[in-house]
Amino acid sequence: MTPALKPARATGRPSPAFIGASWFALLVGMAAYLTGLWNAPMMLNEKGYYFTVLMYGLFSAVSVQKAVRDRIEEIPVTGIYYGLAWFSTILSIVLLVVGLWNAEMTPSEKGFYGIAFMMSLFAAIAVQKNTRDAAVADAEDRETRPRAFASAVPPLPKRDED
Repeated sequence: MTPALKPARATGRPSPAFIGASWFALLVGMAAYLTGLWNAPMMLNEKGYYFTVLMYGLFSAVSVQKAVRDRIEEIPVTGIYYGLAWFSTILSIVLLVVGLWNAEMTPSEKGFYGIAFMMSLFAAIAVQKNTRDAAVADAEDRETRPRAFASAVPPLPKRDED
């Protein structure tokens, strides 16, 4: 006899293991990238370039995740923001590739930076997804609409009609 399978979770809340793994991947990816940058025999302006590309990539990846998720949930997202989020993510990857292509590093160093960068971007998307899923599950637990999040923002004062 096979044991009965547990029913799927109805809330969509991410598991603690997935939340932990996502944060761990983000921290390891960023720590590896930044440790490599700290110890690299590069000029300071070159280190600044690679640091800025990492920060830009992380922000743009989170923006893409949010814009895509908003559209799926039918929350209005302007086309310009949606397009800029995707453009920024692709641009950050292109900037890293161009920088590494022209860098005087061994191929293994270039690969290290590329893998740490992509791992960090993927993990940032997973962390953002987990954060949003947890917020939606919390809102559902309070018997509010998932898109309502208005409980965190006080209502605007009523205007007197003249």
